[in-house]
Amino acid sequence: MRIIFYLFIAGVAAIVTYALALIVLKLSLKYRLYPQVRQRDVHTRPTPRLGGVAMFFGVVVAFAVASSFSNFSLIFDDPGKVLGLLGAALIIVVIGVADDIWDLDWLTKLAGQIIAASVLAWQGVQLTTLPVGGQAILSPYVSLIITVFAVVLVMNAVNFIDGLDGLVAGVAVIASSVFFVYAYLLQLQAQTEYFNLASLTTAILIGACVGFLPINFHPAKMFMGDAGALLVGLLMAASAISVTGQVPAGYLDQPDKFTLDFLPAFIPILLPVAVLVIPLLDFGLAMIRRIRAGKSPFSADRKHLHHRLLDMGHSHLHAVLILYSWTFVASVGVLGFTFVPWRWAALMFIGGLAVCAGITLAPLSRRKAREAAAQRNAAALESPADEAQYDGLDAASTDTSPTPHLKEPTA
Repeated sequence: MRIIFYLFIAGVAAIVTYALALIVLKLSLKYRLYPQVRQRDVHTRPTPRLGGVAMFFGVVVAFAVASSFSNFSLIFDDPGKVLGLLGAALIIVVIGVADDIWDLDWLTKLAGQIIAASVLAWQGVQLTTLPVGGQAILSPYVSLIITVFAVVLVMNAVNFIDGLDGLVAGVAVIASSVFFVYAYLLQLQAQTEYFNLASLTTAILIGACVGFLPINFHPAKMFMGDAGALLVGLLMAASAISVTGQVPAGYLDQPDKFTLDFLPAFIPILLPVAVLVIPLLDFGLAMIRRIRAGKSPFSADRKHLHHRLLDMGHSHLHAVLILYSWTFVASVGVLGFTFVPWRWAALMFIGGLAVCAGITLAPLSRRKAREAAAQRNAAALESPADEAQYDGLDAASTDTSPTPHLKEPTA
């Protein structure tokens, strides 16, 4: 089965990433390659932020190993897309490391992201069709602009949620696993290089994140930093574009070629959004919030979704697990429409969202209950009846009349 090859490549990425992360961690601690704690940070002690370097080399080694397998020959017979992807990843990691060490301004970071996304699109990983109906994008320039915008959007969205231990890596593992299932099913039925590239890239990303999680999970010994978060966003965007934007024209409108049980033409649009629902939602809210406040949309603050969960009363670990659950429900819920009748899929989807909402809002309910109880107690203490009762108690406590002598029992 081909799935074994993907699992093997993912394992290579995981092992290399984990081993290199230990080395990077040791070097970072030895040479104090870590910034001071910022006001918006959740952690309280200086922590190395160069985990993205280990993840990058894990990705590179995994692609190199995959190139030796004949199963992936369709990708490496025309290596331009892989080289473009790795070149874009190198640019992103360099920019991210520089930011993690010297704290670059947002304009410099944005310029580097645009250059990386342009390299990716220039080498052929770009949106050339619209998923619904397989409609081709009319102009190559429009295709390039939309691709660069989409890649930069996803990279920043993923980077925005990188504020809690293990959050980005865990969300990426969950979302990419769901996307891998979809891309793998398409590959099996279509047998094209596009789907193979998406499946391989997604498998390598999963492996790199799994390899980094033991060091990054709460309490984290090291963070992936901007280099790692932007790299994760780049690979997720490249995987989604490889499937969503390069489906052959008319392919999705032929049920005999694609036999899954829903309107498959909409899944290429909905699934990438679903797997990125938490990053995109956080990114959108941050843009609106900062623009309304008259600030730069890329200025830092402490009002991200994970910050709000902590302010609601969730613990660090609980906040991470809640965001995991939202990602799982959204991505699996959308993919479920391809396997079960839409009524059952919708019911399970809505039920999962309701459970997540209940868990998320639970601290507010407990807080309101405590506040209501406190108000009742305060009102009871201030009521006239209670004052009279306390006056009676005070009078009794000050009564100086002699107390009757009780005879002690005799044996």
